[in-house]
Amino acid sequence: MTPKTTTSKLRRCLLVIAAAGLVGSATTVAAVANPPEETPGRGSKDRALQKSLDALVSEDKFPAAFAWVRKEGRTSSLVSGSARLGEQAPVPHDGYVRAGSNTKTFTAVVVLQLVAEGKVALDEPVETYLPGVVRGEGIDGRKITVRQLLQHTSGLPNYTEHIGLEHFAKIQHKFFQPHDLLTAALAHPAEFAPGAKWKYSNTNYLLAGMLIEKVTERPVQEQIAERVIRKAGLRHTSWPQPGDMTVPKPHARGYALSSLENGKVVDATRMDPSWGGAAGQMISTPSDLAKFARLLLDGKLLAPEQLAEMRKTVDAPIMPGWRYGLGVFSIPLSCGGVYWGHGGDIDGYETRGGATDDGRSVGLAVTALPGTFSDAEKSAKAVMAATDTAFCN
Repeated sequence: MTPKTTTSKLRRCLLVIAAAGLVGSATTVAAVANPPEETPGRGSKDRALQKSLDALVSEDKFPAAFAWVRKEGRTSSLVSGSARLGEQAPVPHDGYVRAGSNTKTFTAVVVLQLVAEGKVALDEPVETYLPGVVRGEGIDGRKITVRQLLQHTSGLPNYTEHIGLEHFAKIQHKFFQPHDLLTAALAHPAEFAPGAKWKYSNTNYLLAGMLIEKVTERPVQEQIAERVIRKAGLRHTSWPQPGDMTVPKPHARGYALSSLENGKVVDATRMDPSWGGAAGQMISTPSDLAKFARLLLDGKLLAPEQLAEMRKTVDAPIMPGWRYGLGVFSIPLSCGGVYWGHGGDIDGYETRGGATDDGRSVGLAVTALPGTFSDAEKSAKAVMAATDTAFCN
């Protein structure tokens, strides 16, 4: 998701690196690192990743970092840091996290399943499914296609820039209705003409969720649960129900800035994630996110035609070589090739990872957004580098 920032330039940079750029001067709170725990199959191949996780804690000041990796038929689960600031609290292996914008891939899968069923057409205007809903200055649902929503080429303004997320303490326990989020977005003019370029906007997936509900006449969370979570056998992935502000146990606590102005760090584990909706509300674990990406690439969740559509990408000018399909990034690896995934950010947690066509899958998480405890751009890039290490070393 895209909670907050102090400069538009850094917002644009971290919006994709984190899909939730968080920038601001933060009070540094030291995290206590735990000695690495032994896990089945642990050996020399894990050392580079363990070193990267340790650096995320010691150098970038994330309270905790943990990763789940499967490659060459071997699974590893590694941790570093502390589950609670100022304490030597063991970090649970593969603990629960708020998954943020990883939710977008789940939403895109449901839309593409509806395409396969003949209930939705990718190049049909949004107006066909949500008549009269998408209107504003330079905004017309008759000129925006479903594909452009899923691809972030619609030009729609980003609602998360207009609902006060820069003041986390004020919205931490606030419930948001999807209609109110859409109203906040449509009160602002279009960013560009539909199809003219690529720009990340959570509003696209807010509307994709509304489209799912209109077509199926069922709640989007139910459709994601039945069509994706259960089908994939993801036992630790869920959509919090209204009023549920908790993260299941075991988990490491997540931390955030109470506001960008005062730099005070607060415990963000308990919060109302309703502002995320179909763009970022879900809870999962690194292993479930990695398994989801693996099953998706292996064709277990989409028919071949729809999976091919998902993998048709456009340039996502965030970092060199980044591209975006329908609800999924293609990200180059230092060891060659790319991995497919999304990543997600919401106050308290950042997640990265995905899967490669040759069978590797990774889930990685830290328990704060970049910029909470150290330089935002440096720490965001450090998380990406650790993810690359997980795939390549």
